[in-house]
Amino acid sequence: MSTLLISQPRYAWLRELGLQEENPGVYNGRWGGSGQVVTTYCPANNEPIASVRQANLEDYEETVKKAKEAWKVWADIPAPKRGEIVRQIGDALRQKIKVLGSLVSLEMGKIFVEGVGEVQEYVDVCDYAVGLSRMIGGPILPSERPGHALIEQWNPLGLVGIITAFNFPVAVYGWNSAIAMICGNACLWKGAPTTSLISVAVTKIIAKVLEDNKVPGAICSLVCGGADIGTAMAKDERMDLLSFTGSTRVGKQVALMVQERFGRSLLELGGNNAIIVFEDADLNLVIPSALFAAVGTAGQRCTTARRLFLHESIHDEVVAKLAKAYAQVRIGDPWDSDTLYGPLHTKEAVKMFLDAVEQAKQQGGSVVYGGKVINRPGNYVEPTIVTGLPHNAPIVHTETFAPILYVLKFKEEEEVFAWNNEVKQGLSSSIFTKDLGRIFRWLGPKGSDCGIVNVNIPTSGAEIGGAFGGEKHTGGGRESGSDSWKLYMRRSTCTINYSKDLPLAQGIKFQ
Repeated sequence: MSTLLISQPRYAWLRELGLQEENPGVYNGRWGGSGQVVTTYCPANNEPIASVRQANLEDYEETVKKAKEAWKVWADIPAPKRGEIVRQIGDALRQKIKVLGSLVSLEMGKIFVEGVGEVQEYVDVCDYAVGLSRMIGGPILPSERPGHALIEQWNPLGLVGIITAFNFPVAVYGWNSAIAMICGNACLWKGAPTTSLISVAVTKIIAKVLEDNKVPGAICSLVCGGADIGTAMAKDERMDLLSFTGSTRVGKQVALMVQERFGRSLLELGGNNAIIVFEDADLNLVIPSALFAAVGTAGQRCTTARRLFLHESIHDEVVAKLAKAYAQVRIGDPWDSDTLYGPLHTKEAVKMFLDAVEQAKQQGGSVVYGGKVINRPGNYVEPTIVTGLPHNAPIVHTETFAPILYVLKFKEEEEVFAWNNEVKQGLSSSIFTKDLGRIFRWLGPKGSDCGIVNVNIPTSGAEIGGAFGGEKHTGGGRESGSDSWKLYMRRSTCTINYSKDLPLAQGIKFQ
């Protein structure tokens, strides 16, 4: 008898997503896969869910060729018609939102409401992309030459490779693919190996929509695989853009491989995000904000708050209130609707958590809440608060993908703004204050150097309408809203002479 969760009656709902005991992990218009069979595990109990047969390099080669051919069809479809197909993808996701959210909880480990919320992000980006499909384009610019028009023409890049991480196994692909598709690109997706079932389930939903619209399925291709497939994508000149979400360490390797061939990359890497609380802050906003930002997704968001700077006059009060709030966090199975805090994704993450706590103690920190592994099945650790460290302690400057919050004292605005910026990453940041001047200094050139700069809200929980991304070692990429669409297109400046004369620019005479 199978020991896989999918074989148990309690998990029969997985079959609503088209999943089975062993699933093909390659899609390019048809399903296949000739590589290694990988089993994924539930972080809440470390039991095997089901398996996926990954791509080998021959599968990858075939899929790239089919995706490039599919692009020729897709690029000829008018952008608003492409938008209509993306709208249908959003509707198809809506119909499966709860069951897909449950799979995110089961395979990734985040709580059910966050799993559903992540699918909702993909739905929202589809809605956004539909409108965008009727708006993308360049300006008509004034020409200095009589009888000439000067315009900007935007065209699709071709094939967009998308490598996503385990922590947002649905939404990040959605941010990239929905926008890339309305821009006229084909997509090739490699999700994290530990969330392969989610990649397969999402692709099955998309493939049905493409099939119903009689367009090639390879427009949204999938290659489940490991580092060999990721490396092939980074080095492949046929990959017109490579969007990579993951660690700074791997992102640097990807960036160098792509740059070696003068390719384009879009990098969404690490974050060592800070919340700064001034003495005039509304603590009724601060406590739930810090709690959600530090504990949400068990500290495994790239926007998780890892540093909490408190003005010395309110430090002790806030720490006491925060510890009390931590004690009320409901820990349990992520798919239970009452649970607020689930497991870490892997056993390796638990080890990293313990190592970081030990380093914090060795460097002079005091654990005022948590710090231990929870004695229950799965990868559960206590959400943790550490005080007493200096702002520049090595562990404070290290991004640990776990629910550890370093609480640090400050005296002056100028010093704490500098401390916010002194880490290598530059993703998200937030201050809590009522001082209008301070708010605009924070938003200005000497304020936060991050890509996301918030006031009186947490560091996490970004909306899809804004551009998402960060500076420095976070990679500089931007996804989702605002003008992020431009990263998925190439720009041409076009001069059209509709006169019978040939005047040259800058008044040059060449006769």
